[in-house]
Amino acid sequence: MLQLFFCLGFVIAVQLSQGTEVTVKDNNNNTCLYANLMVNFSVSYEVASNKSATVNFELPSEVTTNGSTCDNTSSTLKLNFGEGCSWSLNFTVNGKMYQADTITFTYNLSDANVFPNSVVNDTTTVTVKPQITDVGVDTCYSCNSKETLEADGVNQTLWKVLIQAFVRNNSISENITYCAADIPTTPVAPTTNPTTPSPVTNSSTALPPTTTPTPTLPTPTAGKYSIKSDENSTACLMANFGLRIKVKTDEMNFEPNGTTVSGSCGVNTSQLVLTSSSMTIALTFANDTKKFHLHALNITGKTSSGVEFSEVNTNLSLWEATVGSSYMCNKEQNYTITSQLTLYTFDLQVQPFGVTKSSFSTAEDCQSDAESFIVPVAVGVSLLVLILIVLLAYFIGRKRNMGSTYESL
Repeated sequence: MLQLFFCLGFVIAVQLSQGTEVTVKDNNNNTCLYANLMVNFSVSYEVASNKSATVNFELPSEVTTNGSTCDNTSSTLKLNFGEGCSWSLNFTVNGKMYQADTITFTYNLSDANVFPNSVVNDTTTVTVKPQITDVGVDTCYSCNSKETLEADGVNQTLWKVLIQAFVRNNSISENITYCAADIPTTPVAPTTNPTTPSPVTNSSTALPPTTTPTPTLPTPTAGKYSIKSDENSTACLMANFGLRIKVKTDEMNFEPNGTTVSGSCGVNTSQLVLTSSSMTIALTFANDTKKFHLHALNITGKTSSGVEFSEVNTNLSLWEATVGSSYMCNKEQNYTITSQLTLYTFDLQVQPFGVTKSSFSTAEDCQSDAESFIVPVAVGVSLLVLILIVLLAYFIGRKRNMGSTYESL
């Protein structure tokens, strides 16, 4: 009978501007699960010649929930889309709280519309554990912040999430359990000892208040990174740079020592993933046959103050250069990636396509480097012209003096 109850569940699903809204109902037409969320996917897969490609896509508007289940102790939200793709989230109750145990993402590599030129036609499943815990049974879980989950060449970014996994009495709760990333931190006000008298100063000799300057971070260490299509081949992607990350007001340098390097090289896209003890940075490059550029940037981790963050932008057009060359910018540059994230680069040189003999090709300089080269050249030319004018004036004056001497003789 329980199995029949599961099979009779159905769904109303529409795509709103804030995400995919789903209401799952039981066989009595009562709402038993509600979700409104956005999910972005980044999937790397194998193409011809032992190379790989990466595709980025969102959870589409056309979804069904065949396989979604609800009861008093567990529930599963399953969203089916495309040709054989599905995304499911499993919940369990623990006393007066519930949590999300696993996310299961299944994708069909034989779908040429989503995974063009894939040499594998299998259906692949990836399972990860989200950070959705300690949610009150009669409350909705809300998290506007982005959470990126990585496993087996797949990045899943959840954001603008609103879920109630156990809806009671056919009514969605107005009570909210917020994720930790959405809760602002309140600084603790300094305390004073009431028994300690305040120092008395003469107003005519009072010193102005002093402020402690904010410490300046040193220039980040430049790391050298490369990707090979296999152990016996030469590099197919190369990148050298120093990075500084600014999340809101918190700045930190990315430390290349001890960083794990992974990624993939493809015909149309290549990806470099750097994982340190504090953060993971995924850079996706696109190739339009003539030019390449940084197309997407995904950074997750913890700030120096211990606050978790996840920021992603999949619509960038940075570091553009001709395919077959490298992009170089030695000057410090800063880029606003999202409203919360700023990226600073130092001594940058990248080449995600057309690398030969594990060496950078001829570099195309950024505008700042070009300007810094033009200035000394212009100064040098000006000095040369000035020297020529002085020499010319000297010889003209000398010639006139010699003429006057002959006339006097």
